[in-house]
Amino acid sequence: MPSQSQAKILAQAIYEIRLLLSGYLGSEAEGDMAVREAAHLAYALHNEALAVLDGKSFSEKQAISKIGVVDAMFNESFLPRFSGLVNDEIA
Repeated sequence: MPSQSQAKILAQAIYEIRLLLSGYLGSEAEGDMAVREAAHLAYALHNEALAVLDGKSFSEKQAISKIGVVDAMFNESFLPRFSGLVNDEIA
């Protein structure tokens, strides 16, 4: 199991990526599709990243649901790769 420090490093990275890619959010944003997808994925999970940084928990079910929204927006398939990371009862 990862340490709390490891989780916080990854959470900080997600939050920083969200900030860096904020200009690629929204249906009117221009740019490479992969960059726009990354922006929306980071945006979808930035509140969960902040919770980890604050030493709090978050709803895994809601986080997975947010990833599903990104999939629907871009006709992507992130969800199967993430839902396999949590208990079957949550996914």
